[in-house]
Amino acid sequence: MKPITQSHAVPMKAMWMLLTATVLLLAQAIAATAQMMPNSFADLAERVSPSVVNITTSTTIAGRANEGPQGIVPEGSPFEDFFREFQDRRNNGPRPRQSSALGSGFVISEDGFIITNNHVIEGADEIMIEFFSGEELPAELIGTDPNTDIAVLKVSAEEPLPFVKFGDSDKSRVGDWVMAIGNPLGQGFSVSAGIVSARNRALSGTYDDFIQTDAAINKGNSGGPLFNLDGDVVGVNTAILSPSGGSIGIGFSMASNVVTIVKDQLIEFGETRRGWLGVRIQDVDEDLAAGIEGLDEAKGALVSDVPPGPAADAGLMRGDVIVTFDGKDVDDVRGLVTTVGNTPVGKAVRVVVIREGRSETLMVTLGRREDAEAASEPASSEPEPKPEEPMELDNLGVTLSNLTDEVREGLSLAADLKGVAVLGVDEDSDAYAKGLRPGDVITEAGQSKVTTVAEMTAKIAEAKEGGRKSLLLLISRQGDSRFMALPVQ
Repeated sequence: MKPITQSHAVPMKAMWMLLTATVLLLAQAIAATAQMMPNSFADLAERVSPSVVNITTSTTIAGRANEGPQGIVPEGSPFEDFFREFQDRRNNGPRPRQSSALGSGFVISEDGFIITNNHVIEGADEIMIEFFSGEELPAELIGTDPNTDIAVLKVSAEEPLPFVKFGDSDKSRVGDWVMAIGNPLGQGFSVSAGIVSARNRALSGTYDDFIQTDAAINKGNSGGPLFNLDGDVVGVNTAILSPSGGSIGIGFSMASNVVTIVKDQLIEFGETRRGWLGVRIQDVDEDLAAGIEGLDEAKGALVSDVPPGPAADAGLMRGDVIVTFDGKDVDDVRGLVTTVGNTPVGKAVRVVVIREGRSETLMVTLGRREDAEAASEPASSEPEPKPEEPMELDNLGVTLSNLTDEVREGLSLAADLKGVAVLGVDEDSDAYAKGLRPGDVITEAGQSKVTTVAEMTAKIAEAKEGGRKSLLLLISRQGDSRFMALPVQ
């Protein structure tokens, strides 16, 4: 065997260094994988469980008075009075019943504030909180928000309570591990785990921002927390999608970034105080964008009506496209509604709109949505258009008419409504495909008011000459206004 010479020692040393580096990289990769795929949720569950509570509610339901000995003797029987007296003695009159419900919640401060769902405690006469230790305390209702299905409770404890804090739900990614704790089906404290299946889900509410998860959520889990691996609450378990009422792996938790705003207002005011802009708006699709001068893409919120309120006071107009609100880009109606609602009442904000092909900035002082009341626009003093024969636009597949008294009566239209009536729409036409229907009233065309068929046809001709593929219409249908893009080429 030859001795290792200096020339052989160097490559050997390099090989060991390479091997050591490889082992270190492999160890780091395994550690990273361990963080992504935890071997156990036991430590996390043990740490946060003391902050999760079971909620039992009691509701008194009034008893129904006896209307007679129904089901015992037929009405009018000679024995009717005898059996009525017998029932009254037995029942002692109508008796109230007690109804109870079960749910979950979690403590968010050492002095006893608790978050749960509104539907868990709605209508309850008594609310009892059971802690992980088995201790029970009565709770006071601080405030509720049916729009997000969130409620805040308060208990008085002799010692500081264990609590958890909210995390940033916007940082939750599809595929992240999450853990739910609650009181499913009244079985007491229970833990389930899964991943974030989807983000920004909307179910039926105006302010919906749900995290979808496959962590098992059942009846009784409502109001409980959804944790990330750091032990922060990223959602409040609220609803499930299931044909049977049990978990099929589709659950929804209201995002923590929504809940934190709501709970702060409920704790401070006992109610929500959302910003109110005071406009009726709709999304901008490709067809509408093509008919709006100065709008390069299908983004923003198109103003279809401006009733009396903050927006009207600031000068917003029907046909404006809101593209920026308080420094934030507006992609669609849902985003704008959420942003406005989360903005403090009374704040003056900059609103950038596209109007007649130009960008304009307006200052709007927001009102309070909860106090807003619908107000109708004042009646127009414009003269009634002269009667004309209905005009059929063969190339567009629509038949239009001036709003005569006869047409108003036939379509049951308000006396102060101004525009052009749609008497017929060819079901094979593009106009029908876009949603135009007989009975609609066109009040604006090309963002200008129209009151006669002649004005309407002039707007169509103007759009064609300008090379536009569609003409933006404002339609009134059963009292509601909505924009529509009418193909004209």
